[in-house]
Amino acid sequence: MSLPITMGWRQPMASHTPAYNPVPARQTLVMSAQPLPQQQAAPSPDAKPKKAAWPPAVRAYVQRAFEPDNAIEGVSSAEMETKLKQTIQYFAELNFLDQLDWANYPLPQTIVQNERKAAAAAAVAAAASVVGNGYGYANTAQANHVLTSNGSANYISSFSSPKSSKKRKSSDMEALNPDDGTPPPWRKTNNTAFDTRETHSSGKQEKRQKKNEAAGGNSKFNQADLEKRKQRFQTAKSGSRSTPPWASSRNDSDSEPPLPAGPVVGTNMTLEKSYFRLTAPPKPETVRPQHVLEKTLELLKKKWREEKNYNYTCNQFKSLRQDLTVQHIKNAFTVSVYEIHARIALEKGDLGEYNQCQTQLRALYAQKLGGHPGEFTAYRILYFVYTCNKTDMNDLLAELTPADKIRPEVKHALDVRSALALGNYHRFFRLYLSAPHMGGYLMDLFIKRERLHALANISKAYISVMLRFLTDELGFDSDGETQEFLATCGAQDLVEEKVTEKGTQVRVILRGTAAASIFEHHRAAAFKTVDIKGQI
Repeated sequence: MSLPITMGWRQPMASHTPAYNPVPARQTLVMSAQPLPQQQAAPSPDAKPKKAAWPPAVRAYVQRAFEPDNAIEGVSSAEMETKLKQTIQYFAELNFLDQLDWANYPLPQTIVQNERKAAAAAAVAAAASVVGNGYGYANTAQANHVLTSNGSANYISSFSSPKSSKKRKSSDMEALNPDDGTPPPWRKTNNTAFDTRETHSSGKQEKRQKKNEAAGGNSKFNQADLEKRKQRFQTAKSGSRSTPPWASSRNDSDSEPPLPAGPVVGTNMTLEKSYFRLTAPPKPETVRPQHVLEKTLELLKKKWREEKNYNYTCNQFKSLRQDLTVQHIKNAFTVSVYEIHARIALEKGDLGEYNQCQTQLRALYAQKLGGHPGEFTAYRILYFVYTCNKTDMNDLLAELTPADKIRPEVKHALDVRSALALGNYHRFFRLYLSAPHMGGYLMDLFIKRERLHALANISKAYISVMLRFLTDELGFDSDGETQEFLATCGAQDLVEEKVTEKGTQVRVILRGTAAASIFEHHRAAAFKTVDIKGQI
C-alpha cells in the first residue's frame, strides 16, 4: 500500500518512541518520621544576667577612664572602650586583677595615643630611610626635613598604601599599552632567542630527571629526602603559634587575648634567677617586681663581698637588669643597679658588660634620676683615652659644663688626658698613683702602653739611669717589678749591677740606639692594639 505524499514531505508514523525515559515529578516533600529533638527552654525575659564582681580598684579605674577630664582629643569613646575591655579581659584571664596597681596603670585612651605615636614614628622612620636611600639625601635627618616640609602624611601614604601603588602601576601600564592596537616595542622584537632558552631549559630538566632516575634513589634529590623535608616543614608549621606578618588578622575565640600596650608587671618572688635571652614576650610569672629586686641586689652585694664569684654575679645582675627593662622601671634604684654592675665589671676587667652599663647610665643620668654622674663621666674620659677615640673625646669635652669640670674625679680624668697630650709622663704617673674611686682600674688598661712610651723617651734623653729612678718615675711598686717589666720587653741585658763604696748599685744602661729601638718597637705594637668589645 502506498503512502500519501503531501507537499513533498513524508508524514510521521503513527507510533513514535521518545528518546528519554519519562520520570513523574514529585509533588510533595516526604518528611522523615523521626521525632524532632526537644529544644531547651528559652530563658525568661525577666531574668537578669549575672554581673562580674570586679575589685574596687578596677571599678575606680573604669570610672577614671570615662571621666570627661581624662578624655584625649582624637581618641573616640569607642576606641577607648575597646582598649578598656581588652586590658581588663587580659588581666582577668591571668587572675591578676587584685595584684595590679590600677591607680598608676595607664588609662586606655593614653594607651591608644601611645600606640598611635609609636606607629607614626615607625612610619616616618621607614619613609625617611626610603627617601634617604632612593633620592640621594645625605642622611636621615635631611630626609626627615624633606618629609616635614613637603607634608609627611601624604608622602608616607604614597609609599605605604598598597592601593596608591597599585593605581600608579595600572596607570603606567595603560600608558605603555595604548588601545590603538599598536604593539609595544618589546612585542616587535624577535622572541626566537627567548623560545630557544625555554627549550634549552626544558631539555636540561629532562636530562636531570633521567639522571636521577638512573641513580636509583641515591641522588640527593630523591623522593625520600623530599618527603622528609616536607614532613619537617609541616611539623614546624603546625607547632608554631606565631602569626606571620602577611596573615590576615582574625579574632578567634580560642586564640590568646591581645597583650595590652603597657609594661609587664612581675609576680615572681624568687630572689635568684638565671639570665636567659628573651625570644618571646615575657610572662608576668617569670619577672620579679621591684621590691623583690631590691632584696636581690642586697643579696648579690653580700655574696660578692664574701665569695667574689664573678660568673655567678654577672649572670644574676644581667637577669636583674632584664627584669627592670621589661617592666619599664627607671628610677634611682635602676641607676644604682647599673652603677654597681659597672664597678664590678671594671674590677674584673670585663669591658663588654661595663660598656653596656655605661651606655644605659648615660641615658638615665639625662633624666636626672640621681646616682653618681661625675664618677662615671670621669670613667668615660679615661676609657676614651684608652681607646684613643679623639672624636668621642671632643664631643664629651664639649658637653661638660663648668660645674662638671670642677668635680674632683672629672678634674683628675681631664688632667690625665692633658698630661698624655703634652707628653708629660712624670705627671701622668703621679696621677696614676692618686686615681680616685675606680679610675685606677681603667688606667691599668693602658698603663703598660704609656710606660713603653715613657721608656722610649727616656732612652733618647739619658745615657744611663738608676733602676730605682725608673721604679719611682714609672709608678712601679718595687725594683723587682721594674726588672721583670724590662725582661718582658727583651731589655734585661741593659740592667747592670755595680759595686761601689756605698754598696751595690743597679743601673740601666741606655747609651746608643739599641735601647731606643727596643722600646720604640714595643710602643708601636702596643698602640696597634684594637679594642673589639662594645663601645660607649
